[in-house]
Amino acid sequence: MIGGDVSPCAKTCQLEIRPPVSPLCYNSHMENVISVENMRKSDEHTIATSVPSLELMRRAAEGIRSSHDFGGSTLIVVGSGNNGGDGFALAEILLSEGKDVTVLSVTDHYSKDSAYYMERCKDRGLQLLQFEPGKDMMKGFDTIVDCLLGTGFKGEVRGIYRAAIEEINAAGSFVISADINSGMNGDTGEAFQAVKSDITVTIGCHKTGILLARNGEYINKVICAYIGIEPVYGENYLLTPDEWKKKGFHEDKDQITENGIIYFRGEDIG
Repeated sequence: MIGGDVSPCAKTCQLEIRPPVSPLCYNSHMENVISVENMRKSDEHTIATSVPSLELMRRAAEGIRSSHDFGGSTLIVVGSGNNGGDGFALAEILLSEGKDVTVLSVTDHYSKDSAYYMERCKDRGLQLLQFEPGKDMMKGFDTIVDCLLGTGFKGEVRGIYRAAIEEINAAGSFVISADINSGMNGDTGEAFQAVKSDITVTIGCHKTGILLARNGEYINKVICAYIGIEPVYGENYLLTPDEWKKKGFHEDKDQITENGIIYFRGEDIG
């Protein structure tokens, strides 16, 4: 069990922020922050018992869409896994709204769910490009969405993924990371190299590593899109309403800053 000095829970419109340890209590409403393994098992349990994986991916994309206005041009940078699938699902939403969106891929193979949304995007006329390091392919976009690597990643990023992270960080765009900043350890917050985001939209539940990343080095704001995944087991921490108040978190406030990161309040996505 983690001790009392923890960052606050927070939420923003149609999204739910989760705090650094689990569960937390905001005005007697329980909030969960969990390990990557717990998240994996909880995701599998939800898919097996109640919500199909494609629907969860759509909800994740809706959560990312709700975090930002996506004015101007948007580049979504995708990898091979389901994190990339969140990117393709987001691209479909933006295309349906008539937004200017391009997907840049570092791979030529995708997970089953990711491939499903990729094909739907192609049917809408998506511009899908293959990333070539050193060609300045990420310059000139108003927003970049990082959908390269998920919470299961550990260690040092290498090869084309490393090159993509470096170019995202150098692009000068507004950056959103999907679920976690690519390159960051989802349990510890450690990173040899990671995407530096203006907003990180973590999916389902907050993960401990996101809020252990100190002083806003990689993350400025954190939003958690609650998409209907309940943890299969709790991780045993409570904050009382008085403790929330000591953190400066009151009902008439919608955000608070701690450890260099801003946390927001909000609603569920169903």
